[in-house]
Order: sequence, then C-alpha cells, then structure tokens
Amino acid sequence: MLKAELRKKYIQKRKALSTDEAFLLSEKIFENFIDYFKPKAGEKAHVFIPILNRKEIDTQIFIDYFLKKNIRVFVPKVVADTLIHIEIFADTIFETSQWGIPEPVSNVDSGETFFNYVITPLLYCDRKGNRLGYGKGFYDGFFENISEDIKKIGVNYFNPDENIDDVWENDIPLDYLVTSTDVLSFGKGLE
Repeated sequence: MLKAELRKKYIQKRKALSTDEAFLLSEKIFENFIDYFKPKAGEKAHVFIPILNRKEIDTQIFIDYFLKKNIRVFVPKVVADTLIHIEIFADTIFETSQWGIPEPVSNVDSGETFFNYVITPLLYCDRKGNRLGYGKGFYDGFFENISEDIKKIGVNYFNPDENIDDVWENDIPLDYLVTSTDVLSFGKGLE
C-alpha cells in the first residue's frame, strides 16, 4: 500500500483503541522490550514522548523504568525546525508544544551522539523495517547522522501485515520493531 493509504488506515485503527486498550498494549510492548534488550544501568536511551490524545505508545512507562534503573534518558525536541536531544531527569520540567507533545522547557541540546537504543515513534512499520511516521521527516534526518551501531527500535500496537510500496531512497529502515506480541529484527541481530 502507499504511505498515504497506510497513514489513514493506521490512524483510524489507533483511534478505534480505547484508552485502556492502548495502555495495556503499551505495557506489553514495554515488557517485550525489557525481556528482549535487557537494558542496563549506564546505558543511554533516546525515547520519544507520546502524544497521548493520538494514542501513541505510552513511553512514559519506559522513561520511568529507565530513570529508576539509572539508564540515561534523552528525549527529542524540535527547536527552529531542528531535532535536538535533551537529557531528562526525574525533576525535569515539561511544557506542551504546538504539536501537543510534552517537551522539556530547556532548549539545551545534550550534544550526545551515541545512544544504545533509539525508541522511535511510528504509525506503521512493514516487514522490512520501513517506518511510516507523520511525514515531517525529523527521524529520517536524525537517523542519517547517527552511528549504524545504534539500535533503531520502533514500537507499535500493530504487527506488519502489508508492505509500504512507496519507500523513498532516503528512508532509513528500523533495526527492530517491538509489538505487544513480538520483537522483530530486520537484520541487525541482538549484540
């Protein structure tokens, strides 16, 4: 299917989930992530903050766990059309952006360029790791400038059932997809 069709389809599928269903699926996705990757203290995780009214995966579960386990947490923030990466802590102050995303008040980029995990937002991911987002291209730009050793991990309620037919040459596939039922690897393997 084409990206536009898939985007419409998966936005509707998300809307059909109740708030409770979305939270329970988010918990299962989190559990599958922890069981598979076994993150350790001192590692660095880059985690998107969800837009809960769009029923994105509730990554606050991940963030709370990481902070408790002394795993450093970085979140994205768009400043002047550039995606920066801010380290957060238990006492970090947030405000809601124009897109409805809770973001740290700070605009100070951490300067960090290596993360053990980049937990990536998406609407859909196909069986080849091709990711469909909202079409802004921020993560494609981010992925272009990070090491191949960094695990790019998508999280989604839905398993990949159909291919994205109009993948662009600059699209960078994910390494993994974590759903409520499975962890799929797209060739990177667990190191």
